[in-house]
Amino acid sequence: MPGSRWASDWSRRARRDGEAPLTPAEPAGGAAPVLPDFVVRPEAGAYRGLNPTTKLVVAFSLALVAFGVRGWTGPLAVLVVVAATAAIAGVTRQMRPFVLATIPLIASILLINIFFFPGAHDVLVQVGPFAATGSGLTAALQAALRVVAFALSVAVFSLTTATDDLLVDLEHRGVGRRGVFVIGSAIRTIPRMAERAGEIVESQRARALDTEGSPLRRIRGVLPLAGPMILGALTDVDERTMALEARAFSATGRRTTLRPIPDSPTQRVVRWVVGLGSIALVVATVAGVLDLP
Repeated sequence: MPGSRWASDWSRRARRDGEAPLTPAEPAGGAAPVLPDFVVRPEAGAYRGLNPTTKLVVAFSLALVAFGVRGWTGPLAVLVVVAATAAIAGVTRQMRPFVLATIPLIASILLINIFFFPGAHDVLVQVGPFAATGSGLTAALQAALRVVAFALSVAVFSLTTATDDLLVDLEHRGVGRRGVFVIGSAIRTIPRMAERAGEIVESQRARALDTEGSPLRRIRGVLPLAGPMILGALTDVDERTMALEARAFSATGRRTTLRPIPDSPTQRVVRWVVGLGSIALVVATVAGVLDLP
């Protein structure tokens, strides 16, 4: 046939030129098949190499403990676990933007709780008509710790987990394709919008639009971003819809993947223990069975 004759001629030319033909790798001795170069390799490392669902359960459990366990114990324990996990995964320095993103929320929590905490009479400092109270300061610090613990748990998960791996693993576990699409869109929306905003700002600067200087000038520079952002979002939706249809999004049957997501019986046990353990801990502290400082 013409196709087979063309393939054999190409293979002979590749061998003559010293190039390897594009044929599937078949290692001898019964070894595992080698992945093609265009397939993304799995994450490596003590924590990065875990199953995405395992890391998702750990992140959810840490967030649940941070907000559900009363007192100082919950958020402080979560911070210790997150710090150890980040050190093991090697993402400690990359977590700085997540911490900086919580500063406005933490500032508002501190101001509101310190000066307007209901029922507090232990005044520390009087600032005009406003009084800073000790009870408000304690509540504010605990709330700030909870927010930071939650942000860092999400940071470790996002920095060590590829979104595509998570979506593939969720689909293999029975989550519907539409649900996977919604989850993936929610995860990718903010990073994609930030990336597109940066591209638009750079293009506006190339057209001599002043986007730096005083705050008022920067606000004026934001207005020209609205139109391209909206049009870009609509274009993304159209392109994503066509891409999904091209990849048989509506087709029935289970999909196959070139690279299986790693999992093990030990991780399954860990997921159940961590998930149920965090729920039991929160229930015990809320019911008063377990009194933690």
